Amino acid sequence: MLKVSPEVAALFEGIAASPVGASSGDADAPDTNRGVALAEDLEGLAEQVRACTLCDLCKGRTQTVFSDGSSTADLVFVGEAPGENEDKQGIPFCGRSGDLLTDIIVKGMKLWREDVYICNVIKCRPPNNRDPLPAEKDSCEPYLVRQLELVKPKVICALGGHAAKTLLKTDESTGRLRGKWHFYHGIPLRVTYHPAYLLRSPGEKKKTWEDVQEIMKVLSGEITPTP
Repeated sequence: MLKVSPEVAALFEGIAASPVGASSGDADAPDTNRGVALAEDLEGLAEQVRACTLCDLCKGRTQTVFSDGSSTADLVFVGEAPGENEDKQGIPFCGRSGDLLTDIIVKGMKLWREDVYICNVIKCRPPNNRDPLPAEKDSCEPYLVRQLELVKPKVICALGGHAAKTLLKTDESTGRLRGKWHFYHGIPLRVTYHPAYLLRSPGEKKKTWEDVQEIMKVLSGEITPTP
């Protein structure tokens, strides 16, 4: 069983780590919703995300970016964080990276984008599309945990290092993690390259194709990965 930090576990379980709005002694500490139980459905959870002020990313967002696709999907793609296009449209994976992910889903997997569930570890755009900070990932992780709990997918595909490291609690690189099966609370998880990376390094698309084929084998029942 994978573990999360005590702070993340407290938020996920709705255990009050501190009273709502309480200060830790830092005058600049933002108000948070720690101690508020997370919603029991995706619609309610999306509303909580829209109201979230757990980290400073809330100050610069145009809007939160919660998810796209089917809430009953067998396959969930988890990416890193919204970019400029996502921040404007409120949908994960738009723009060139989104087009490539859609091609992977439609042309490579013979599915419709509407058949899968797509989300990110981080729900607000980091400034200038920088990498998410550890504290930002810690703040957003409970929302991701709840999303996966509510969707109940058969397979998770982690797109890139930030998603893989958050879900698997590892510092291993994407290159070392891909090509094999991992498990997230019993759910088979495959790591592959983020579409943005594939746009910069098209020679790695073959490896992503291999990962996609393994995912399809699980979804079709051809293979059953075991821990």
